[in-house]
Amino acid sequence: MGRVTERRRTLRIRDGAVSERPDTLVAEEPLEIRLDGRPLAVTMRTPGDDFALAAGFLVSEGVLGAASELRTIVYCAGAREDGSNTYNVVDVRLAPGVPVPDITLERNVYTTSSCGLCGKASLDAVRTTARFPVDDSPPVRVTPALLSLLPDRLRAAQRVFDRTGGLHAAALFTPEGELVDVREDVGRHNAVDKLVGRALREDRLPLSRSILLVSGRASFELAQKAVMAGVPVLAAVSAPSSLAVDLAAESGLTLVGFLRGNGMNVYTGAERIDVRDGA
Repeated sequence: MGRVTERRRTLRIRDGAVSERPDTLVAEEPLEIRLDGRPLAVTMRTPGDDFALAAGFLVSEGVLGAASELRTIVYCAGAREDGSNTYNVVDVRLAPGVPVPDITLERNVYTTSSCGLCGKASLDAVRTTARFPVDDSPPVRVTPALLSLLPDRLRAAQRVFDRTGGLHAAALFTPEGELVDVREDVGRHNAVDKLVGRALREDRLPLSRSILLVSGRASFELAQKAVMAGVPVLAAVSAPSSLAVDLAAESGLTLVGFLRGNGMNVYTGAERIDVRDGA
């Protein structure tokens, strides 16, 4: 399996002083996901948690919703001339009786910001494929003070970021602010898929008592992944997109952006944010 980081020689310039030194970079390699032996998708990712990444991707695509629907995930033989495994191809086998989508047709890739589909089509696609409506009964309630603590807790858990400065991260917290899981990846969407895939394989879906925090902006794709996993609260340290806000409003997702220091913007689902006495 590929390494998470790699070393490269660099020319370092600081305040006019020039030196050569090695630098630690985050690794980026393609991962091909196959479904029952047939190519489905390719994503650029940081090696590690590949099986969780594949499973989480299939949750986002509406193919999987429970651990019982997953039969196996294995690495396929690689493409090197000597026949050795590249560990860049995984094959997901569904359990007997689980419908296999018709991947001979053009995939409905409404998950990407550049897909060119109109907003209405994108929202309809999520609504028709979501397994878990956002249903946190009793409703999750969090205070702004608790939310403001989460970015630092996420940052403290980013071990690879400390060495590279080049990774996104996503984390799951309980409504009390306890860190449940954290994943890092060169792509925000991959980090979330790794979280969701681990939850699926441990039979923890839907994530109806969870707060999902992402280290960057909240795109439509990330809001979609939260909805597909049944997450009631999505928080981001940067801005959301307009379509992410539309999806959150339609699905009942609480969407928080610009979560920095003691400040934040609540775009949808404000009923889950307990602001009594300015808390």
